[in-house]
Amino acid sequence: MPKLKVLISGGGVAGTALAFWLSKLNHDVTVVEHFSTLRTTGLQIDLRGHGIEVLKRMGLESAFRAKAAPEEGMQFVDRAGRNRAYFGANKTGSGAQGITSDYEIMRGDLCRIIHDATGESAKYVFGTSVTSIRQTGDGVEATFRDGHTEKYDLLVGCDGAFSSTRKMMLAADDATAGFNPIGDYNAYMTFKRPIEEGERYVGMMYLATEKRALLTRRHSPEDMQLYLLMSKADPRLLDVRRGDVEAEKQAFAEIFRDAGWRTPELLKEMQQADDFYCERIGIVKLDSWHEGHVALLGDAASSPGGSGMGTSCAMIGAYVLAGEIGRQCGRGDDSPAETSREGVPAALKAYDDRFRPFMDIVQKGLDNPPSFLMPSSAWAIALVHVVLQVASWLWIDPVMQYFMKEKASQWSLPEYEELRDSERGVDAEP
Repeated sequence: MPKLKVLISGGGVAGTALAFWLSKLNHDVTVVEHFSTLRTTGLQIDLRGHGIEVLKRMGLESAFRAKAAPEEGMQFVDRAGRNRAYFGANKTGSGAQGITSDYEIMRGDLCRIIHDATGESAKYVFGTSVTSIRQTGDGVEATFRDGHTEKYDLLVGCDGAFSSTRKMMLAADDATAGFNPIGDYNAYMTFKRPIEEGERYVGMMYLATEKRALLTRRHSPEDMQLYLLMSKADPRLLDVRRGDVEAEKQAFAEIFRDAGWRTPELLKEMQQADDFYCERIGIVKLDSWHEGHVALLGDAASSPGGSGMGTSCAMIGAYVLAGEIGRQCGRGDDSPAETSREGVPAALKAYDDRFRPFMDIVQKGLDNPPSFLMPSSAWAIALVHVVLQVASWLWIDPVMQYFMKEKASQWSLPEYEELRDSERGVDAEP
């Protein structure tokens, strides 16, 4: 079959993973990213369940391990910094992961690994974006920021929870269409802090009153990460425009000022951080992830909120979408004969039908998370500490058991003969 001409909007994990697989199928793939370079920023992410299996099928486990974050586990501390519970990473190679996965990595490192493994098989264009689309019946015309228009057999939006592709596909007024906020706000950043003698690579989670929490994680001998987590809709943030960093920092400084523990020093680090990012947590739910020759993937299609499964879902979704394209449209060659684009609508429907049951499992209950995980009072925090301590003694991870449906035993990762040769990847034996 002739090559499909595919445009991917967004060069994050979902976009790079889809480009990887489609280029292995020998299709003509272009990735556009509105940042000027590949975005190698971002904090620590992880893979779980089927996401780990997809990584292995990509042949990238060794490259992942070489760049993996060295976190050993997660410690819950009280206001005085005393240990209340500790959950180590599951390093056994089997069973469910804990709060710290055995597959932890910095977001930018994962994007770079997938991008580099794709090589020149996919074309990356930075500093531009799609501003409008027009369905043509047998494809889609995309207009770019510089005004030029080009026709593609398929456009896939991998541009995040506030997806402009989703907005255009739905003919909506703004990028919040399909996005359902749950009232949580998280702030992420890194800061310089040389490791001290005897210090371990252990995350430190502190629960504060009024549904607030602070988390620090070390990913290198010189650098640490800071997370400010809030599970309530505070008016000081509701009125701040998304992306107004100075206003967002000011709001977080006011909200966390009296949180306790190491808050004063950590807020100073926040004010100086040049990679501060505020995330409005929400779930994306749509009746369909595709329309004509346009599809959505990753957070743009089905953001799983604050579940911690976003990266795995992006990797799994990219694999399923590419597999269905391979099954319905075949591998690309230079034949001028019949086009494979006729199979695109069927491939997109099959992707939706196959992957949606998994996302339904992951998203279940996330729109109304239990309040006990982010207590509002001091006595409730003390109770949570007792529960966590008992759970740590019994090697039970209640947070992961509730939120991260990583096993999803009711759903099986598909096998795609069309991708099998590609799955040998760089880790395979010659």
